[in-house]
Amino acid sequence: MTGSGEDWPNDGLDVAGSDFGFWVPGVDYIAGWREAREAADRLNRALLGSGIELSAVRAVASTTEDGRGVVRLAGWPGGVNRLAGLLEALTHGDGGAS
Repeated sequence: MTGSGEDWPNDGLDVAGSDFGFWVPGVDYIAGWREAREAADRLNRALLGSGIELSAVRAVASTTEDGRGVVRLAGWPGGVNRLAGLLEALTHGDGGAS
């Protein structure tokens, strides 16, 4: 589900950090990435279920330099604005969070 799509960077095992340039021996990046991938897949299914195409907005699994899983939301401004509108509707009276 979180695989590459048109115009999207590969979302494979991506270790991110401001000064990160190499993998640290002994750090389990795979476990953190797997956890992040499961969460990203769940969010991507929810996005699709709400009518948002993954070419507009998608969740991408990644890890930090210490091996913790991270889910990043990437998208075009129009898709992100549509998602924000859906979330705002939930928080402003349609039985969503208050």
